[in-house]
Amino acid sequence: MSRILGLDVSTKTIGIALFEDNEQSGKLQLLTHITPKVKPNPTDHIELLIKKVQIFEAEFLEKYSDIDITRVFIEEPLLRSNNVNTVATLLRFNGMICKSVYEVLNVIPEFISSYDARKYAFPDLMGIRKTKKNGETYNEKEISKKSPVLFGEYPYDIDKKRVIWEKVNEKEPQIVWLYNKFQKLSKENFDMTDAYSCVIGAMRKNGQWK
Repeated sequence: MSRILGLDVSTKTIGIALFEDNEQSGKLQLLTHITPKVKPNPTDHIELLIKKVQIFEAEFLEKYSDIDITRVFIEEPLLRSNNVNTVATLLRFNGMICKSVYEVLNVIPEFISSYDARKYAFPDLMGIRKTKKNGETYNEKEISKKSPVLFGEYPYDIDKKRVIWEKVNEKEPQIVWLYNKFQKLSKENFDMTDAYSCVIGAMRKNGQWK
């Protein structure tokens, strides 16, 4: 049985979703995360990233290298940041993770945007935007010219990651989620559900899963 891996990559947390590929659909096998903490922190920035990749390899890739993972999907890093250094670091780290995946699993990773991942994983989130950001409603003529967009029927300030988590929770009620000391959902849950969306969205976008 071949398996499909999804990754949501950041330098703080790597969300991981592993599915069995049942040809026309997938069965979730593992939903987890890796938090690559390096102690003590190297003074060299690149060395820190390298050590984080090594932790990811040791804690996940090498443990699952003997199963038949045939495809790996990674969420494209968001480049909408005013901090150039943050974007550069994220791009470097994604490149390092790709190299690691290829070397350990012998699979070339494929990227999918968060928009497409969510759009194809949860098509019911697509809707016509009927209101403007200032709260005014578009007239009927304006609405008739609009195409469905992701979260179109939700308020502009909706917590999108929370909505995705709710969707995954509906589909996978067996998952035991992580909570912080205040009994609120931990952020790691959202990294995991983004990884989940990567696989479902990519396989549906490619026409391989229904």
